[in-house]
Amino acid sequence: MQDLAAEMRHSETAFLLAGEPGEPYSLRWFTPKVEVDLCGHATLAAAHVLYSTGSVPDALRFTTRSGILSTTRDDFGLISMDFPAKVLKEVSPPEGLLEALGVEPRWVGRNVWDYLVEVESEEAVRAASPDLRALEAVDARGIIVTAEASQPGVDYVSRFFAPRAGVPEDPVTGSAHCALAPLWSDRLGSNTLVGAQVSERGGLIRTTVRGDRVELAGRAVTILSGELHALPPQP
Repeated sequence: MQDLAAEMRHSETAFLLAGEPGEPYSLRWFTPKVEVDLCGHATLAAAHVLYSTGSVPDALRFTTRSGILSTTRDDFGLISMDFPAKVLKEVSPPEGLLEALGVEPRWVGRNVWDYLVEVESEEAVRAASPDLRALEAVDARGIIVTAEASQPGVDYVSRFFAPRAGVPEDPVTGSAHCALAPLWSDRLGSNTLVGAQVSERGGLIRTTVRGDRVELAGRAVTILSGELHALPPQP
């Protein structure tokens, strides 16, 4: 699986294994370099594939490294995912973090996986141009940069950098929103928000905080399907 993920070179590649009838699917996620504990984008894709190609219920369950995760689909194709919240604690930035990011922080937090740096504006998030080689030296899965949004219809914006995991910048990061949603729900006084990840590809995630869980909702489309062929043994 790791070799295949390295060959695919996407931020994450998801692998599904069907369980016994009535049992959850097994779901694992790999970047080009490592297996990760949680991935929203690839979970959304896995659920979408099952919904669109198989006779499966609208409520699915997956066994993962982050426990049992569930998804539901509404009549309009919106897929909601039930994920664990990964609440941040305020910390002092480690040596080299801010220099590598090249930003002025308003607040710095850390959870079990990532550092988060809040900056003063959406423009500062978009303008960030980190030194990825220097950022790789920071002891964390990834680095989130975020600010309150200035665009209409969006509550907060973010970007996510994880060069240490083989992902220079992730297009959209569901697992990062397990930290972003509780942070901005507390800041803005609403449990239901819309986050925009303003990478080059970009994407929107609807987040709802429910106690120690975060519901992430979005849509997926199929753009490619094919058949995987095993490589012949090397001489």
